[in-house]
Amino acid sequence: MTRMLRSFSLAIAVAVLAACGTREQAVQDLPVRKACTLERLYQDMPQDIRQDTPDIAFVNALAAGKADEVVGLFREKKLFWDEAPAVDTPYDRFEGLDGIRAFAEGFLAKFHAQGATFTPVFQTIGGGRIALEGVFKFVVDGAIEEVPFFVITDLRTPKLLEEVRMYTHYSFVPDLTPYRKPIFKPAHYEMGDPGLLTGAMRAYYEALHHAPYCNPDKIHAAFADDCIIGGYEPWGATIPPKEEMARNAHRFGYGLATYIPACVGMRYETIIDDGKTCVIEWCHIVSKQGQQERNRIAMSGCSAYMRNDEGYLCSVRISDYAGHEGEIDWTKTKVSKEEAYSINLVDEFHGGCGMKEQEEY
Repeated sequence: MTRMLRSFSLAIAVAVLAACGTREQAVQDLPVRKACTLERLYQDMPQDIRQDTPDIAFVNALAAGKADEVVGLFREKKLFWDEAPAVDTPYDRFEGLDGIRAFAEGFLAKFHAQGATFTPVFQTIGGGRIALEGVFKFVVDGAIEEVPFFVITDLRTPKLLEEVRMYTHYSFVPDLTPYRKPIFKPAHYEMGDPGLLTGAMRAYYEALHHAPYCNPDKIHAAFADDCIIGGYEPWGATIPPKEEMARNAHRFGYGLATYIPACVGMRYETIIDDGKTCVIEWCHIVSKQGQQERNRIAMSGCSAYMRNDEGYLCSVRISDYAGHEGEIDWTKTKVSKEEAYSINLVDEFHGGCGMKEQEEY
């Protein structure tokens, strides 16, 4: 009863403060019960965030519980396709205006929250899409629970949306099992064409996906000396000193070299690149070796790669469920275990990077 009264009182307080225009300050004044690393890792890497874009309008309306404003960012059909607009989340896909309304109305409740604010950290605009990275600060029983999100928006116009896809670690979402069916259906079961990427991103991708196993030294050659990897780790992750972060970044590829790409590869399905940051939505392509040796399953994920002024990668941020396949509760998924294991499955990967010839190491 005490907990219910406290939650009810807090909800009233948040509502009153929101009406007074001080909702953000009210939330900031609450203690943080569960902190994420995204905002703290990159506090010395400030970014310019445009406030007049529909991605910002979307997350702010969502955090404020304003379903009408969320729905108002979409139209009944997509502009050039006879398809309904959609919001795809880690826990479900919501299609059509009624579905988007149901999503918006249930968003705070999904996280057991009485209110929330959103703090943007990175924003990448390019190719008719916007990749927004930031932290929802949910008010839960008088304290803050921070959840980092990729929010990828397909633009209809500079002010309207066609589709939104949201990514975060499954452990941030109450009662979510670690499976997310690939959002996109690949045009073919090969790696993405490296020529669609540029500079450090292309070098990194070619080194990562050179079958049968990636070359860590070439991966690390794309990294700046002080590269930071992380931002979407589950609650409880600590932020090490900068020197340790840099050492970890330059050991990053050695773990990958034990299974990529012989067992699994990341085929990109969208690329959002503003010349400084490249954000990729991707799905797994899994080999039979990957299933047999590592229990890998095709899933959706999202990654961001930031270049410094010299063109090297100074940050890599990844959101996926890799390594948690053994924890999946198949009674909570919309597809069967058998179907999930059949998606994007190949016998093996071609040598080199996809079907293209590539120099040997």
